[in-house]
Amino acid sequence: MAELGVNIDHVATIRQARRTIEPDPVWAASLAELGGADTITVHLREDRRHIQDRDVRVLKETVQVKLNLEMGAEEEITKVALDIHPDQCTLVPEKREEVTTEGGLDIVGNFDRVKKCVDQLLTAGIEVSMFIDPAEDQILASKKLGAQAVELHTGRYADAVTGDERKQELDDLIAAGNIALTEGLHLHMGHGLTYRNVMPIAAIRGVGELNIGHSIVARAVMVGFERAVREMKELIVRASR
Repeated sequence: MAELGVNIDHVATIRQARRTIEPDPVWAASLAELGGADTITVHLREDRRHIQDRDVRVLKETVQVKLNLEMGAEEEITKVALDIHPDQCTLVPEKREEVTTEGGLDIVGNFDRVKKCVDQLLTAGIEVSMFIDPAEDQILASKKLGAQAVELHTGRYADAVTGDERKQELDDLIAAGNIALTEGLHLHMGHGLTYRNVMPIAAIRGVGELNIGHSIVARAVMVGFERAVREMKELIVRASR
């Protein structure tokens, strides 16, 4: 059964809209754990648009489940990760002008730069996952880097308009997932997953972790964070039966 990683970035987005102290993403993490979250995920961006260094430090001290730090392969952020030492770092592409991550990290085209970051994290004993498109060359490059896991970008599946398009994207994710598993990599998936589309992804053989943020935070605004997380976890459990 897939585990649920809850991304709490957008709790911080609400806070940063007013540059105040609430809502506190650390509090959200605690409620997410009560709702059944298996992992807490945060993305520390270079521009600090939502999650701040303080958030990651306090989360490291308080989170009782796995702490997953999403990050660009940049020297400044790598230093923060090495200092805080989260359980897992997921390397993602990052553009300052983007609203959210727009696709997977191009490891093939940036191998040497990414390798420098990965080597430092692995030497420090931090598990490394690569957020990539469901493409064989990117999976094999992740394996070559020494990453223990890949997180396949589910954005095209989430954005598919027709049933046929959605099925094709699902088939592509399944095929890529099988390659990752054959290579001995842990298989994660995420991006754009919602209460409406998560179950086919959660039912894919071998998926160990789903990282979901915006949809849960959006629902939590209406029904509360613990309930929002619990409802997402129940869908994932049902999909595995």
